[in-house]
Amino acid sequence: MTVRAAAVAAGVALAVTGVSLNLAAAPEDDPLGEKTGGATTVWSSGKNAFSFPLANLEDAERTRFVIGNSFFKRNWVEAPASTTARDGLGPQFIARSCGGCHGMDGRGAPPDLRRTLRDGAGAHEPPVALLIRLSVPGTGEHGGVVPDPVYGDQFNNAAIQGVQPEGRVAIQARPVHDRFADGTRYTLQQPHYTLTDLAYGPLAADVRLSPRLAPQLAGVGLLEAIPEAEILRNATEQAASAGPVKGQPNQVWDTVAGEMRLGRFGWKANVATLAHQTAGAFNGDIGITSRHFPAEACTPTQKDCLAAPHGGGANGSPEIDDETLSHVVFYQATLAPAARRHPADPMVQHGQRLFAQAQCAACHRPSYVTGEGPFPALTSPKVAGQRIWPYTDLLLHDMGEALADGRPDFAASGRQWKTPPLWGLGLLHEVNGHQRLLHDGRASGVLEAILWHGGEAEPAKRQVLKMTPAERAALVAFVNSL
Repeated sequence: MTVRAAAVAAGVALAVTGVSLNLAAAPEDDPLGEKTGGATTVWSSGKNAFSFPLANLEDAERTRFVIGNSFFKRNWVEAPASTTARDGLGPQFIARSCGGCHGMDGRGAPPDLRRTLRDGAGAHEPPVALLIRLSVPGTGEHGGVVPDPVYGDQFNNAAIQGVQPEGRVAIQARPVHDRFADGTRYTLQQPHYTLTDLAYGPLAADVRLSPRLAPQLAGVGLLEAIPEAEILRNATEQAASAGPVKGQPNQVWDTVAGEMRLGRFGWKANVATLAHQTAGAFNGDIGITSRHFPAEACTPTQKDCLAAPHGGGANGSPEIDDETLSHVVFYQATLAPAARRHPADPMVQHGQRLFAQAQCAACHRPSYVTGEGPFPALTSPKVAGQRIWPYTDLLLHDMGEALADGRPDFAASGRQWKTPPLWGLGLLHEVNGHQRLLHDGRASGVLEAILWHGGEAEPAKRQVLKMTPAERAALVAFVNSL
């Protein structure tokens, strides 16, 4: 079967189920999305596959990309320090740099849950790439969450000298056994999180915990360039369909813009823009203040945290200035998606047809045409009008009780998660040495991630459970080709 024929076959399969692949509008020379980011795509593999700039950046923009990369990956230090451009770390934090969570611009990983069981260990301290969100019941400012009164909205397990870390995160795993329709057994690992060695007293009795893993970053600027109308159209079409998939958009407060906007980023689509995401992560993850987040993330009961020295300029000015913050946002926004691998391979094409038949594309919408982005490098004629292939609808979906964290976030319920993009998944092992998926990394690879699906995705999972071993291997090969 030719590449184009495979694309048509997949489109026919989806047409039967009422799901649109948008292949009719795809360029004739790229029917399966080999050029994942259109003209921005880079052909890359290996450790640096996620770290290249958009292929169509000009020289001046590449210089800015390098500057942003420097502030993204180098460690911040405690204040006072001889380098005022990088001081102000903490007082509490989980990482010393953005790259501390997004290693090689890729995905973080939790501890090896299988090793926890095999070695008989009770718990492992997670690496910095996994953070724990906190909240208590109620509705906060702009419809957001209400933080824990003592520990805030994020648990920080590291601190500078003279300040106590908030505590430690322990993870225990419980095996979940089941089998495919052909009798093949499988075992998943259900993680359980406990906050221990609490330095500032007990958590609220009704506190809600939600683990979040740092995702890979290549292509995030292109996601911000998807027209809002297209994301809302996904919700409208799903609402009108006969199937169980009924995605919902999240409307969230954007501190940088100063208004409510459509959520696109974060595991619950709880952040609207890269600018807000970056400034918020500097503040929450590294303890770096900015004009948008001017206060340290210390609660009133954490006296040593409040009394710690601050970096930045004189008179309490922010620890990261607008220009530097803008360079870091630009860097992330212009990280290029890598081209697909082996799109003409018969096994990959067979997997694409199975992906369509199982209705996976109902949530993982393959492609879009971009509009304008937040930077000149992401606007016409550079990116606007590019056919991109991220495989996401950027909507919230009820994923069932097994994945539920019980923690609402703006309009997202405790059972809903945003559909994550699939592009680049096949390169994760090369970049980060693992393929831990889902919001907390509990899934070791594509097939395990599918097996955790429930709720709206339960029928799709049941289709996969009925597949033969060869079909399952083909489906995984397709997803890993993206």
